[in-house]
Amino acid sequence: MLTFVGGAFVAVILALLVATVKIVGQAEVMVIERLGRFHRLARSGINFLIPLVERPRSIDVRFFEADVGGTKRVTSGSTTRIDLREQVLNFPSQPVITKDNVTIDIDAVLYYRVADPEKATYSIQNLPYALETLTRTTLRNIVGDIELDQTLASRDVINQKMREVIEEASIGWGVDVTRVELQSIEPPRDIQQSMELQMRAERERRAAVTNAEASKRAAVLESEGQREAQIRRAEGEREAAILRAQGQAEARLAMADAEAQALQRVAAALPAGEAAMYLLGLKYMEALPKLAEGAGSTIFLPAEAAGVMGAVGGLRELLTRSTPSGDSRSPAPRPLLPRRGTEPGAPSDG
Repeated sequence: MLTFVGGAFVAVILALLVATVKIVGQAEVMVIERLGRFHRLARSGINFLIPLVERPRSIDVRFFEADVGGTKRVTSGSTTRIDLREQVLNFPSQPVITKDNVTIDIDAVLYYRVADPEKATYSIQNLPYALETLTRTTLRNIVGDIELDQTLASRDVINQKMREVIEEASIGWGVDVTRVELQSIEPPRDIQQSMELQMRAERERRAAVTNAEASKRAAVLESEGQREAQIRRAEGEREAAILRAQGQAEARLAMADAEAQALQRVAAALPAGEAAMYLLGLKYMEALPKLAEGAGSTIFLPAEAAGVMGAVGGLRELLTRSTPSGDSRSPAPRPLLPRRGTEPGAPSDG
């Protein structure tokens, strides 16, 4: 009997000791009530409570979990310790209707931190559930005012608006909403197919426009290249023609100078007044072979030809006379040309 009483007494002492001594972890607090009213906050470290007078206040918590198979579920519970770290409130996706009457599933996540544990305990009955419900309603209100395309392209705007609205509504709950994010936006299957077709058509249009611009640019560059080549070719031909004309002019000038020097030498070698007759006879003799070209050609020499032949004979005689006396070669006999008026067939004087 005494052993039983002693054991009971030890159990009571241990229970009172456990209820009296509370060890609070780092970044955690406990709301301590005395006789049912808020008394103080038990912060990290060892805290002593008055048995049967003081007790910690419990609060509700919610956890969103997913098992290995991908099944998502929400776990609810209660605890006497309030976590002061930034917490993540994740909840299942919900259907939302846009302004253009398209139902989409949106999965959002909320980041918050308990700034005032007293308000978070006494100002709201279930803080996680209240934040989740407020996030759902705010998301429906914001997405309901915009169309589907704008919803898909304006995630940052939606996140900012949701954060402002939730933070303003939950300012009396002792929490700071740090961030609100949309994890996924899933339109219906038929809308996704239509969007894929539209996106494919837009990409094909852009590709066609790009190819057309590339072809246009290539044609422009090719025409510019051809024009530049033609201009360069024309400039080259012009310069070549100029150089060719200059060469021909210089050649003609050189030939003229050589011919002039030759004429001066011929004029110096012949007596005065005989140079013109010599040149005329020389040109005449050069032209005779061309006149006799062709089979069966008959040439009639005019009367003046006898005078030219006489000039040629006189030229030969002058050249013979100008030969030095020491030359052993005998002069060639002077050809006798008929004088003017004594050609064969011409009438005689008497």
